[in-house]
Amino acid sequence: MKHSKPLALTDPTTYTPHYKYREGALECESVPLSRIAEKYGTPTYVYSSASILDAYRRFSSGFRSIPHSICYAVKANSNLSILKLLARAGSSFDIVSAGELHRLRHIGVPGRRIVFSGVGKSKEEIREALQAGILLFNVESESELDTLAAEAARLKRRASAALRVNPDVQAGAHAHISTGHHRHKFGIDWDHARRLYLDQSRAKWISWQGISAHIGSQILGLAPFRRAVVRVSSLVRELAKAGVNLSYLDLGGGVGIRYTRESPPDLDAYARAILPHIRTLGCRLLLEPGRAIVGPAGVLLTSVLHIKRNREKLFIVVDAAMNDFIRPALYQAVHPITPVTRGKNAHVTKADIVGPVCETGDCFLHDWTMELPRTGDLLVLWGAGAYGFAQSSNYNSRPRAAEILVNKNQFKRVRKRESRSDLIRGE
Repeated sequence: MKHSKPLALTDPTTYTPHYKYREGALECESVPLSRIAEKYGTPTYVYSSASILDAYRRFSSGFRSIPHSICYAVKANSNLSILKLLARAGSSFDIVSAGELHRLRHIGVPGRRIVFSGVGKSKEEIREALQAGILLFNVESESELDTLAAEAARLKRRASAALRVNPDVQAGAHAHISTGHHRHKFGIDWDHARRLYLDQSRAKWISWQGISAHIGSQILGLAPFRRAVVRVSSLVRELAKAGVNLSYLDLGGGVGIRYTRESPPDLDAYARAILPHIRTLGCRLLLEPGRAIVGPAGVLLTSVLHIKRNREKLFIVVDAAMNDFIRPALYQAVHPITPVTRGKNAHVTKADIVGPVCETGDCFLHDWTMELPRTGDLLVLWGAGAYGFAQSSNYNSRPRAAEILVNKNQFKRVRKRESRSDLIRGE
């Protein structure tokens, strides 16, 4: 994860809502992060309720002129308290597993507010979703469609379905999160999809209700979205001419956020890019944002364990590691790290910030410019609300972190830190 040029000292509070330095101490809403660390230790994830709700409302507001549903992508962050927060705000949800379905059913989300995406749904997962009466299955292959029809017949429940078409649009900030090109495992080519729509238009157990597309994640420009919506809206019209009238147009998610120097699209501009192409379709628009809702809301608190120097190289060793937050190792993602209390040391240095896991890849930042911390100081890794805890693991037999949700001047633990007993439970 070498940077193309040295990254300058940064202050993410200038672009991250609801986190501010007050008299040199970082606060989430009105809660000092040092208080959270003192009570719950580190590493610990912290989330701002206000940031999550503001992002959800901005998404919904941009499309207020047409029928729409914001289907939060549960995979980004599936903590039950965050799901409850969004459910109370009126959110629908996009899932990719029966485990995520179970989470939503556990907190009382009705099936009509759930869309099921994903390239590898099992018979058991399809059966559970049919029994829950979900709004829509986004089908990704002819084989899956056959399985869906068979399970629907078995339960005598008609399946509300859409095909995820592949618009052949290359997008996404990294190869691992680009999903809309024909070389990717997702979606169905249009010619194949059109045949399936027509062949199954009178099927007993399949009810064509929509069409779906998702081109990638962390997309920073509007052009890929425009190309995708133009392509997919034309397919809706083509199907209507052939007698297949659809109720839902699912355009997935993918809107990027700022981590360091990125310039993500404004959500109102994003809406303006899409709306002209779908106003006359007569479809309800479904969107599946995840990162854009929870990413900026979350940070990872960590403590400095050691400071060491190998010749000219300075290392800051922290107690968070790649098992807690894998995005830098997996995607070469750059997440700023700053002191929780700034101004303690006027000396600015350049260092690698690394974790204690026994892997060279356990490095959050290379040659990062920041105030030189001392052993025991608290640091904060920014933009950790999406794909942070959700992708964490027990590698090196490390218990997973605690999670904290802040609401104004209150905070509560929404997931306990794992214990060593948790590590061996079930073995």
